[in-house]
Amino acid sequence: MTETIDNLQRAMEAAAQALDFEEARRLRDRINLMRGGADAQQAAAADTSGLVRQQPGAMGLGTSRQRPIAPPGWKPPPKPDLKTSGGKRK
Repeated sequence: MTETIDNLQRAMEAAAQALDFEEARRLRDRINLMRGGADAQQAAAADTSGLVRQQPGAMGLGTSRQRPIAPPGWKPPPKPDLKTSGGKRK
């Protein structure tokens, strides 16, 4: 497995030297999948082109964070009563 990762790293560096950044990105993603536990066939078959890290045009702190999507039928819990919570006990 390390030989395969080493070969992929060499190929990625060669692609970057040749300014073929799309191929270098694909190879980088395959290396990351293999380091994460996938075997060579699974890493080669995985389609990583759909992964999006940040939306274009989004700038500033926290804009690359994914927004949670509530499951269907979920209701937020009730907020605490401000008159009863946080007070001193006698």
